[in-house]
Amino acid sequence: MASFDFDQAEGLRRMLAGPKPRLVTFLSATPSDEKGAMLVNLGASLVQAGNDVMIVDACQRERGVARALEMERHVSLLQVARQECALNQVVQHAPQGFQVATLVRDGVAPQAGSDEARRLAKAFDVLVKGQGGIVIVDGELGRDGSFAVPMLAESEIVVQVSTSATSITNAYTLIKRLAQEFGRRPFGILVTGASEAEAGIVYDNMSQAASRYLAVTLTSMGSVPADEYLHRAARLGRSVVDAFPMAGASVAFRQLAGRFAMARQGGFGSRFGS
Repeated sequence: MASFDFDQAEGLRRMLAGPKPRLVTFLSATPSDEKGAMLVNLGASLVQAGNDVMIVDACQRERGVARALEMERHVSLLQVARQECALNQVVQHAPQGFQVATLVRDGVAPQAGSDEARRLAKAFDVLVKGQGGIVIVDGELGRDGSFAVPMLAESEIVVQVSTSATSITNAYTLIKRLAQEFGRRPFGILVTGASEAEAGIVYDNMSQAASRYLAVTLTSMGSVPADEYLHRAARLGRSVVDAFPMAGASVAFRQLAGRFAMARQGGFGSRFGS
């Protein structure tokens, strides 16, 4: 039987010895395959910029990033919580240069408030605190409005949105749910499949509505344009910044990674333009 206590102690030792990781949860008002592609390319761009990156697939209903990378059948953190494997067995290495871990397999999560749910939350805490770089979570809200593990409520939260009316409406609804569940706080907005001008209009409209009706501050993370090279790179099993470094999407992802990693302290307002 795997020793979860040993892994926990080791994780805590690494946490005390190294820098504090940065935890960012991404939610999306776009189709799950679009979010997966965005996270793969963002992770690869951050790695190219010299960052240590782990992406945790915390999706239960949606198609998560582990499935997009065909890594979803690997052992999960829930199995660590059940003492079926060791913590270090959960981590996989993607060809794009970042690490990948899965919270649960097959979308089966323990019931909220159960002992197993608390053990899962502890396993996640140890995994994250054992990292020294950037931990990106491919997340979703549960039907009750909560996250799969409580620590995600304390992370920075970014909402991905496109230019379609449906996506904008869904993103605003998602922000409203977040504010109701976790209180007033800033949220980042990333507009994908849009030019800078289109993204600016989407962000401005959402920011004004959120400020006026929810008393919530939104911060722009920028945009990524629609680009056929994104699909070509995906078919090759590579990131666009690696396969087609001069593509418009590659330029956007490098800019996004640069802004994203520019500061390790403070909130969204210290990192991105509003």
